[in-house]
Amino acid sequence: MNTNIEKVRNILLDLDFLIIHEDKDDGIFVINMPDNGVNNLIISCDDSIIIMEQFLFEIKNESLEMYKNLLIKNRDIIHGAFVLDKTGNKVIFRDTLQIENIDRNEIQASINALTVLLSEYANEIINYSK
Repeated sequence: MNTNIEKVRNILLDLDFLIIHEDKDDGIFVINMPDNGVNNLIISCDDSIIIMEQFLFEIKNESLEMYKNLLIKNRDIIHGAFVLDKTGNKVIFRDTLQIENIDRNEIQASINALTVLLSEYANEIINYSK
């Protein structure tokens, strides 16, 4: 296993995240933190970056207001942002980090940003998913 991937794995375990899936060859982890609303957070490691993606909701009723509100909320998110998947039908939280000097605090900060977002913006996310 690549030493950077092993380092990320050790950080995730050190932070007590539940790794529910791991593909060592591709550098992919899927983690859960049920108490904080994190479910199937995908962490993908390559040679230079870590990509974190958490599916939030599927767009049922598209509206200009929803997109505008998501973009406005992006400004408040400390790490990461709301993004659309390739189909444009799913809203995902996504963050990227450089892997070369990754440490515990950087991964923790990204995941904390997601958990704060989920707690502060839960009602809006629920409404948009209907």
